[in-house]
Amino acid sequence: MECRSLVTGATGFLGSAVARALLGRGHRVRVLARPGSDRRNLAELPVDVAEGRLEDADSLRRAAEGCRYIFHVAADYRLWVRDPDVMLRANVDGSRAMMRAALAAGAEKVVYTSSVAVLGHAEIADEETPSRVEDMVGAYKRSKFLAEAEVRRMVAEEGLPAVIVNPSTPIGPRDIKPTPTGRIVVEAAAGRMPAYVDTGLNIVHVDDVAEGHLLALDKGTVGERYILGGDNLSLADILRHIAGRAGRRPPLVRLPRLPLFPLAAVAELYGRLSGHEPMLTIDGLKMAGHRMWFSSAKAERHLGYRHRSAGEALDDAIAWFKLAGYCS
Repeated sequence: MECRSLVTGATGFLGSAVARALLGRGHRVRVLARPGSDRRNLAELPVDVAEGRLEDADSLRRAAEGCRYIFHVAADYRLWVRDPDVMLRANVDGSRAMMRAALAAGAEKVVYTSSVAVLGHAEIADEETPSRVEDMVGAYKRSKFLAEAEVRRMVAEEGLPAVIVNPSTPIGPRDIKPTPTGRIVVEAAAGRMPAYVDTGLNIVHVDDVAEGHLLALDKGTVGERYILGGDNLSLADILRHIAGRAGRRPPLVRLPRLPLFPLAAVAELYGRLSGHEPMLTIDGLKMAGHRMWFSSAKAERHLGYRHRSAGEALDDAIAWFKLAGYCS
């Protein structure tokens, strides 16, 4: 079988970085793309586009046919959604269908992109930090938890040759949507974030996460999970760095979370009426009650994973958003 790889989600942020990394290694790359999807991230890339949807099992089987490796990166990544069932169908049912397509195609190895969102809370969490579906806040975290559980079941019961990777918070170029974290970068660089809540994130360059996917393909153990993260920073430090690079004053007002819940409820009501994702959400405030800090020590030990500094990742994100016209 030739060295052909299928990447789902390659029109998006992380998926396009994985496709570029594979092309750089000399793989022939096929990408799954929805009909009519925004394909700016595929511009000038020598890839074979297979049109299909995660909801259409036949299109997934056609896309996977003849592929030696499968990278299932596609996911509905939003911290708020009007209809949670839409996200569950995409992330859980869609992942199950893609894994079945990989089995039917006889894929040699699958790299499944999960998320640190499925892990429990700790001062610095790792792959062994326990969690339960009941602990998952919001539709996104719940859907990713259930999807990873289904992949693990298929590994154990159906012989699925899948390795699981759990990216933290990728940032960098080509975040065209942008992602929820990308929106924070844009708003802060534009001077539209005068205040913040006391929380923390693990920031990693999207291209380092993409390289981690390839390391998982080469060295990852089937059935194991590997956190692909970067540096742990407080939100205040992240915003301070962005403000410094953008030539703006950093936000000085730290807001308590509890008084913001009524505002988040109003923002969500407006979102339901307008169809626009609100910047402030109830689930987002709940998540902010914990510093989302993680360790990539296992991936560093077993895969040889390395990451650049969070500052460099933030700088690349800011530069790309400015060049693309998202902020001045």
